[in-house]
Amino acid sequence: MIIRNTILSAALLGGAVLLTGCNSGDSDDSPTTSSVAPWDFDLYLVGEFSGWGRDDKYKLHYDQGVYTLNNVEFSSGLPPFKVAGPEWNKYPDFAASTEQETSVSPDVDYPMFDNKGQNNRLVVMERGLYDFQVEVTNENLSSPSINFHFNRASDADMAMTNPHEGHEWVLKQAYPTWKGGNEQVTVSVKKKDARLREFALSTTQELRDPGDGYVALMEDGSQPKVNTGSLLFDALFALAINDMKRDSVSQISDGSYNGGAAIDCDCFKTGAKWDYVWTRDLSYAANLGLAALDPERVMNSLLFKLSAFRASLKPQLNPSIPRIGSGKQVIQDTGSGGSWPISTDRTTWALGAEKVLTSLPEDKASTFAREAFEALGNTLEADRQAAFDHTDGLYSGEQSFLDWREQTYAQWIRKDIAHIGMSKSLSTNATHYVALTLASKLATRQGDLESAKKYQEWADNLKKAINDKFWLKDQKMYASLTNTHTDNSTVAKFDMLGIALVTLTGIASEERAAQSLAHYPHGQFGVPVYFPQQPDVPVYHNRAIWPFVTAYSLKAAARVHNVAVFDNAMASLMRGAALNLSNMENLEWLSGQPSLMDVDNPDLSGPVINSQRQLWSVGGYLGMVTETLFGYHLNDNGFHINPFITAQAHKIMGAMDGVKDVARSFTLANLDYQGKKLSITTELPEYIEGSEGYYGVNAITLNGQAVSGSIDKERLNETNTIVVQMGALEAGSHQITRVDKDVKPLDIKDSRVFAPVEPVIKEVRPVAQGIEVAVKDEKNPGSGVTYNIYRDGEKVASNIDITQSWLDVDAGATGSHCYSAEAVYEQSGNSSHHAKPVCMGSVRFFSVDQLQHSSVVSAPDKHISGEHLKEWGTQQDQLALESLIVDKTGNYDISVKYNNSHHAINLGITNGVKQIKVFRAGATEPLAEGIIQLPHVLPEGDSRPLRNSTPISVNLQAGVQYRIEVVDYFNMSYMESNATYNDAGGVKPVNAMAVSGITVLEK
Repeated sequence: MIIRNTILSAALLGGAVLLTGCNSGDSDDSPTTSSVAPWDFDLYLVGEFSGWGRDDKYKLHYDQGVYTLNNVEFSSGLPPFKVAGPEWNKYPDFAASTEQETSVSPDVDYPMFDNKGQNNRLVVMERGLYDFQVEVTNENLSSPSINFHFNRASDADMAMTNPHEGHEWVLKQAYPTWKGGNEQVTVSVKKKDARLREFALSTTQELRDPGDGYVALMEDGSQPKVNTGSLLFDALFALAINDMKRDSVSQISDGSYNGGAAIDCDCFKTGAKWDYVWTRDLSYAANLGLAALDPERVMNSLLFKLSAFRASLKPQLNPSIPRIGSGKQVIQDTGSGGSWPISTDRTTWALGAEKVLTSLPEDKASTFAREAFEALGNTLEADRQAAFDHTDGLYSGEQSFLDWREQTYAQWIRKDIAHIGMSKSLSTNATHYVALTLASKLATRQGDLESAKKYQEWADNLKKAINDKFWLKDQKMYASLTNTHTDNSTVAKFDMLGIALVTLTGIASEERAAQSLAHYPHGQFGVPVYFPQQPDVPVYHNRAIWPFVTAYSLKAAARVHNVAVFDNAMASLMRGAALNLSNMENLEWLSGQPSLMDVDNPDLSGPVINSQRQLWSVGGYLGMVTETLFGYHLNDNGFHINPFITAQAHKIMGAMDGVKDVARSFTLANLDYQGKKLSITTELPEYIEGSEGYYGVNAITLNGQAVSGSIDKERLNETNTIVVQMGALEAGSHQITRVDKDVKPLDIKDSRVFAPVEPVIKEVRPVAQGIEVAVKDEKNPGSGVTYNIYRDGEKVASNIDITQSWLDVDAGATGSHCYSAEAVYEQSGNSSHHAKPVCMGSVRFFSVDQLQHSSVVSAPDKHISGEHLKEWGTQQDQLALESLIVDKTGNYDISVKYNNSHHAINLGITNGVKQIKVFRAGATEPLAEGIIQLPHVLPEGDSRPLRNSTPISVNLQAGVQYRIEVVDYFNMSYMESNATYNDAGGVKPVNAMAVSGITVLEK
């Protein structure tokens, strides 16, 4: 029997599946030997659809002067891709632009060049079979080029086997769509009373990636299972368990490591399209739910993300670099600007470690605790040197997980990544807090009471600093981030992960946590990870639901008893898993789609990347069921039971699929706690239609005996039955902020959910009466926008008229100040990011011919203007300004002017990281020292622009002679685990860049 999927006109961004044998009469894609290929290596389509690997399904075949690949099925959308050789870095990979992603439409020829890290995006307007042609236009591998063309060949076969045939119980669940209709999920069970049930799920929604619109699965006798009144609820839990099992591997791989070859590791991979272990993904997944279910695999995965320094580097490492024990640290994965410390959320590792320590048997926990303490100690001490700002008590670095620059930062930031390294974020600081508190506990466990005290004091001070800086009393929420060093103001931008983390860690007071959750905007289909949305940016973090963040919002809502926020999150997680037959990476937030195609603005479609069984989404779903709904909370002494079940959750779990009477008893069976089996049965009062609130806990029994508080292992039998009797409904909070239902997903200018684009500071100049500041805005046409001015991070003017310069009469004509501006929508109050600051202080620049060094000075060339040191920065290299004398006593910023072109701005491990030391003339001990960053710089055509590094700030006395030295520190390429990285910094460590001089700015 055959049934057919309904295909939505709303397009889904997709991957691809090669259909062998399809349309064989129309094309012949068999390779021939009638002509000789121009290169002795193969070419592939490489992209999201291939998990960024080289798959024979996507290998192009050469014949008669053209490479071809025919009959490839794509769902509609804009999947990112490249044309590439067999291995990253060793062979060319091609894109239409070296500066930005290019949308590639069918039936158009596109010249492509060696891409310098950029991607293309296929514009696939409708699902079907597609043919690809590549012609080499320049065979010279020093500057290779190709011509790329693709076209739609035919429709794809939509036929689907009926997976529900022969099942004794079949139910249907309709889910409303943003267009006003419904999508339908069908769920069935072969035998509903079987010990291990066989389920089938099918969906009418077009999947993100081409494939069957159904999944069949069976409960696993070695894994937990649930039995409630809802067939759909039970099947979705089995689906999440199945996703977890499929992410459990004995080998991992990534095209950027080990030449793409497999690496042995009994680990969790990151998702269907991500075959590697990534620090933050793993750690959040473990914290949300996986550590309780498979602690040893989580432990293995966490240990994989630790690394010592390469042995060859150790003798000459900067002596200030912390090296406790083996010197192992947590790895910050490849990322913005070349990784750490532009990104500093490697401290997420502590969230996973903390949970796994509560799950492991004592012997393994003790061994892991020693390794964790050493690694966290080295990590925290290095971050204290490289990322801690003593002026505000916060750690600098990119937002945790929101790591695609223009998705959540100002548009100008991609051209000057160092400013991300000068900003602070709520989420990343929250993970530092967790790491510090865990390090303190581990130090106590190891008997190191001095370290325990130190780390706890650091944590306590950080908690205060977070509350002082990020809490916005007018919005009644914690802000997501601050601006940059010269505009250290807090931005009215918000992210749910950060808010959930400060709620769950106790950083936020109960009142502030409750207010933040209640005031954060929610959509019909779930909570966006970021608000307000960024204009002119495609869907990924921007305009998106990420289920793992939704899972954190659910946990946070349970913590503060917010029933409305909890119900929104639970419905979002179940809807997303059911319609997509997996726990997806992300969804567009106003449509709930795995991809939303914008025909009028295809470049803004998305999510541009998406994957099934994304590990942290899987962990989030499993944790929702096991930890929150059934109340299974692990702690240092065992576990305690504290379910949070709302009236709506009762209805969903008891009768959502049409059962007349709502079930009053739910069971989570076959949990494993350190070798002991647990079964948790929750008994609820009778459900009353229309009721609201959450159920309190009346009583808990363990094997028939009343218990309270924590349950330790000594109280357990080999098999154990826990019964929880829930009491009457309690009111809880029902406060939630919802966006208007008439906000349309494809309305990309709606000021109710979008922010304006940031303006530009056109000019700052002293005049007789003060300082004139000219603001320009060419991105927010029309009325309805107002403007505010900031001086040195403080708002000094509101609602200014930007048709004329604004006069700062309070600054003084010779003041050393930095100015920025923001745009604000009058209707919603949504604010833009701040303009790139412009500073008034005097600037002195010392070129390389004025500095001491042992390198050869290179003349200006087509890439870099001005004399420069081409590849300065080995361990032995030093740079010195022998004499600096300032005219005014005050604070100064000292930075290095440079260019770092070792990789694209979004990738790599070669962020330049150096140490500046400032000495009084003749002194041997520095009066000030600090770490600076010289991250990757976006090229501008052939030009490699010079940028200033992050600075160190120092107070200098007028008339005193100072000496400035710049010496080596370390970056992630120095770590042993990156020796197999296939790009710059892999085979040999790289912490070098082009340097043109030293900049000294009066503040």
